[in-house]
Amino acid sequence: MKIGFIGYGSMAEALASKWVAKHSLFIGGRNIEKAENLAKKLGKDVEFGSEKEAATFGEIVVLATRHEAVFEAIDAAGGSDALTDKVLLDINNPVDTSDFLAKSYDGLSLSEAIAKVVPHAHVVKAFNMCQASVWQMNPPVFDDRPLVVMYCGDNEQAKQQIAVLIEDVGCEAKDIGDLKYARMLEPAAAIVIKLLFSGHDPLTVLNLIQPEIKAI
Repeated sequence: MKIGFIGYGSMAEALASKWVAKHSLFIGGRNIEKAENLAKKLGKDVEFGSEKEAATFGEIVVLATRHEAVFEAIDAAGGSDALTDKVLLDINNPVDTSDFLAKSYDGLSLSEAIAKVVPHAHVVKAFNMCQASVWQMNPPVFDDRPLVVMYCGDNEQAKQQIAVLIEDVGCEAKDIGDLKYARMLEPAAAIVIKLLFSGHDPLTVLNLIQPEIKAI
């Protein structure tokens, strides 16, 4: 698959490093030098450039900015028209660290708010439940069980593509339904974020134990 990243921070680097061997990657952002640095770190075949170039390149576009910058990044990528028919992967958490509550957008999750702005893209929520160091694990395994990555979205084909990327990271993919269930994933991630800020180990996760799946 062709994956365009908008953003070049620790989450982008951790996920891209797991996908670079199997997929074509493009690192985009407003700071071209930072995008270039990450692209070169990942490998000689990784391209880099602007947000708009990343959106043009990717069949899957990863929103890997801070949550406060998501809508600005969408505008920089060319807006709704540039993202039509793209799979838009939202890995963000709109959590205010003053009280560790997930922000609501008139009753909607961030993912749903994104979908309203880009109605012809296929938004999928995934990879928001852990911080970058977890995705750097090879693979993410806890108590001899692979990490379960819950995801949601309204387009089945888009979700199947994201499930492949979840498995490429070494995790179990768990579809929890339509995009409206991002309203559950974002507050769940807020719990982890609160624990991390209180001093818990960076590898702290909420994992789903599935008895029907055998431990490694």
